[in-house]
Amino acid sequence: MSSSPVSIPAPAQPYGRPPLRTVQVLGGAGAGSSAHVRSLTTGLAARGVRVTVCAPVEAEGEYDFTGAGAHFTPDAANALRAACAGADVVHAHGVRAGMRAALALRGRRVPLVVSWHGGGPAADGAWGRLGRVLERRVARAAAVVLGASSDQVDLARARGARDARLAPVAVPMGPPGAAAPDAAADPGKARAELGAVGRPLLIAVGSLVEHRGYPVLLDAARAWRVLEPLPLVVIAGEGPQRAELARRIEAEGLPVRLLGRRRDAAQLLAAADVAVLPSRWEARSLLAQEALRAGVPLVATAVGGVPELVGDAGVLVPYGDPAALASAVTDLLADPARCAALAAAGHAQAATWPTEDDTVAQILSIYDELTSVPRP
Repeated sequence: MSSSPVSIPAPAQPYGRPPLRTVQVLGGAGAGSSAHVRSLTTGLAARGVRVTVCAPVEAEGEYDFTGAGAHFTPDAANALRAACAGADVVHAHGVRAGMRAALALRGRRVPLVVSWHGGGPAADGAWGRLGRVLERRVARAAAVVLGASSDQVDLARARGARDARLAPVAVPMGPPGAAAPDAAADPGKARAELGAVGRPLLIAVGSLVEHRGYPVLLDAARAWRVLEPLPLVVIAGEGPQRAELARRIEAEGLPVRLLGRRRDAAQLLAAADVAVLPSRWEARSLLAQEALRAGVPLVATAVGGVPELVGDAGVLVPYGDPAALASAVTDLLADPARCAALAAAGHAQAATWPTEDDTVAQILSIYDELTSVPRP
């Protein structure tokens, strides 16, 4: 006698109804936006949202969106369009991703959210004009534009956004498996590896691209050659300016090392005496956030969202002024009491920033608003 098959009940849908479906679109494999999307994916999936991440294959390989609870699809145009067809909300990260998402959604009544993680003042010339055109098209196509800093919100409104809001992004986890700061770790080990035993260690972290302002940092490094002991400047990051920077370091005999991309950048930062951010523009700098959380004194340019983010917990200097940058760092190296005060102020400032849970909750409330489905 055969037995009838056992009926296994389907898992209960969250909130007693079909789950919200969202597509997260990445226009590149940038560390900041990729880490944010992984953090957002983890939080949304934990709350019952079905998440599809459309991104470069290398970003999936490094950030493991699938492991965070998402369905992953490569960022080919046909794959993006197919993913968007079944979405309740599409969320693009960056202007280029926003343009691709807007094209994929053409003819569909699916709300588009665009987060402007990067950006800043457009360059001059033809590329600058093209950038402004893209910003206008994306701003007008989006139901909501989210800026990580107030100046990004102002820029989105100036470009014609119907609805632009401030949405500060919490410091997310790095790629799975990346080294995290360890309170029990000996910073001397990292300093020995870098060759900074018995001398100050200055660190900058970020891709080697024009807006990071590394040529200005090298100008400042010339002034530090007269200090005793001689500080060592290390730059963790990779990018198209590497060859140019390396030539200058060699030709001018600068005390600077290019480390390339490092998975242990957070540990190196925790071992440093001063963190340096010489950028032409930043929204919500990861380096600034990580430095203040680690209690590492920060010298940064007063650009974009940096003053809003840092407050009085860092030393701010004008962009493009190597003398001011050099002087600010030199003063800190000679003033341990000031460094200790900045470390304490950094911890206090960091406590005011949103957590990853706060960020997920804000984003989910925006999705619910756009889909007109309130959630308890």
